[in-house]
Amino acid sequence: MDDSPIPNANPNSVTSFNHSHADSIISSLLSFPDSSPISIGSSFDRLLDKALASASGDVSDQDRLVDRTLELASLLLDSTKRCFRKRASVHNSNSWFLPPELTIKVFSMLDTKSLMQASASCTMFNKCAMDRLCYSHIDLTTAAKHADNGVVCTMIHRAGKELRSLNLGRVVRPAGSDSLASLLTGSCLSPLSYNHGFIGSRLRSLRLYNIRPMIWKSLCDALSVCSNITDLRIVGLYILSEQLFKTLATKCRFIEHLFLETYGCQSTLDTKTGSALVEFVTNCPNLSSLTLIRFRLNGQMSRNLAESSRKLKYLNLSRSPTIKGRFLRDLGINCKDGPLKTLILRNCPLLEEKEVLEFCNSLLTGDFKSIQHIDVSNDRGLASAGGKRSSKPNLPLEKLKEERPGVKFVADFSVTSSEKRSNVCDEEELRLIEMMETKDDGEDDNSSEDDDNSEDDDGVEDDYSDEDIYGDHILL
Repeated sequence: MDDSPIPNANPNSVTSFNHSHADSIISSLLSFPDSSPISIGSSFDRLLDKALASASGDVSDQDRLVDRTLELASLLLDSTKRCFRKRASVHNSNSWFLPPELTIKVFSMLDTKSLMQASASCTMFNKCAMDRLCYSHIDLTTAAKHADNGVVCTMIHRAGKELRSLNLGRVVRPAGSDSLASLLTGSCLSPLSYNHGFIGSRLRSLRLYNIRPMIWKSLCDALSVCSNITDLRIVGLYILSEQLFKTLATKCRFIEHLFLETYGCQSTLDTKTGSALVEFVTNCPNLSSLTLIRFRLNGQMSRNLAESSRKLKYLNLSRSPTIKGRFLRDLGINCKDGPLKTLILRNCPLLEEKEVLEFCNSLLTGDFKSIQHIDVSNDRGLASAGGKRSSKPNLPLEKLKEERPGVKFVADFSVTSSEKRSNVCDEEELRLIEMMETKDDGEDDNSSEDDDNSEDDDGVEDDYSDEDIYGDHILL
């Protein structure tokens, strides 16, 4: 660079030139011969100082010149970054050995957190990760601390008509915790109702863990459009309402697996709510698995639940603070040939030893021909005469094992930890329940894939552009 005068150094002077002139100037800059970075930097410094000197004596004019120079430098840097990303994207597309459709298929198998990490790695992966199929199964339980209503709504919109399962909230609930900070509320499910419930009607599985405050009306509104849901799990319900079970009975007729766990509900189910629950079980033709944790059920309600369903194979009434076990006698009489295979009554503090013994005797006489698994384990033992607790009840388990070898009777009354409390359903127990349910489901799994090719798109557009990409990296 020479020391000739700089044209148009005054920022107030207006120069009109076309794009060709601008391209020529930028081309000259790019074709600058290789030189030491120090010498190039010195040239820039010298020319900028000369431009400032030739400007008017007004400080504000000099400031505007400096600002304009910074703006031009920023534009050059941004343009260089965009070119780098484009080159990296082309390189990745040429180097990646899978076609886009197979890449999308692989991405659809990732958990949601891993999918987000992959989408942020490069433009090519980001485009593949935007496909609706990648959001068929949304699971934000591993990222519950960072997932708010906006994130959930965005994910649901991305999935659109491909949405099949949705898992939200925090699975882990600290023992003794009365409240959990959560970024999610019941309104996070509102997108399911958009477009006359089009997205909600595609949902098959909904699992909500410890989302509070969860307003029951918001929950009912969301469930009312999930007409094809088959798996519903809600952990941490604070309020049990008649409307919830009425909604399930009238709008969710195809439920096969229902899991509800209450937290903080102190009162026994009232007659209306209990009747609505029994009505749902009675009128749900496909219900095969029912789990009600910490429900305050009386003996009549418990018996009605077991007797009402036509296909119920798995019944879990663990941690009920009111069940004494009297209903087991009635089951032995009325459900001799019923389909029930698994009965779980873990940690029910009022479960009586005499009723469990009577149940064992009914098994020995041949009742419950389909039963395969019973669990009456209790950290505190069984209730016995005189208000005492029995940790070593005299149950005919050896005889039962000989005469009914196909029946697994679990009766563990050992206290494994002094910190365990009968009113806490911890993560370990939830996982145990899930494993038992999965084992039971695997025996009669006749599920099939849905054919959605004839359906129209929901018309929800993804409002994401290249500006949303975090960055590009060349794949090795």
